Amino acid sequence: MTHLPPDPMHPTMADAGTDEPHLIPRETRTLVMLCHLLGLSGYAIPFGHIIGPMVLWLIKKDECVDVDIAGRESLNFAISITIYGVIGVVLAFAGIGFCILFVMPVLHAVPIIIATVRANDGRHWRYPMTIRML
Repeated sequence: MTHLPPDPMHPTMADAGTDEPHLIPRETRTLVMLCHLLGLSGYAIPFGHIIGPMVLWLIKKDECVDVDIAGRESLNFAISITIYGVIGVVLAFAGIGFCILFVMPVLHAVPIIIATVRANDGRHWRYPMTIRML
């Protein structure tokens, strides 16, 4: 269970003087869940796992801090997974990357499902193995 640490760029992430994480308001949970679920669209649309979260994030990031946080996290994860996939393909040509490519769908889908469930519960979640670029 991973909670986001307080972020000075988003003061709503830390409740004043408490250790309790910021809860996502019920009216924005659907959008936050959608930020994460759009990461699975790459299985149907080439690069959909990047394009889907990016479009929603760009449209709603100024309206809702929680969508900004979730969209950035989802987009960073999608870019990271793409980088790991490219490394796996390159290593497959060397004969050692096949195990990486075999495990990639699980390493991609399971964290997205966990993040979506956490968003439904009103909590933010940080993806593992993510290169934070945004």
